[in-house]
Amino acid sequence: MTELLAERVTELECKQAFQEDLLETLNKIVVEQQQHIDILQEQIKIIYQQLKSLQPSNIADLADEVPPPHY
Repeated sequence: MTELLAERVTELECKQAFQEDLLETLNKIVVEQQQHIDILQEQIKIIYQQLKSLQPSNIADLADEVPPPHY
């Protein structure tokens, strides 16, 4: 009976060790993904600011142009 109990305890300890390793690995992945998200958000902010600062073009829109007289 004690041998069976010792086997079960060993098995549980092994499972716990694998779960701790998996948890650590997943945590590292989450941290890396958050860093990538932060970088992407900063890039989006920069692009947004650049788009806001663009001056409108001096070229008239085709819809605003008067059709030629032969129409």
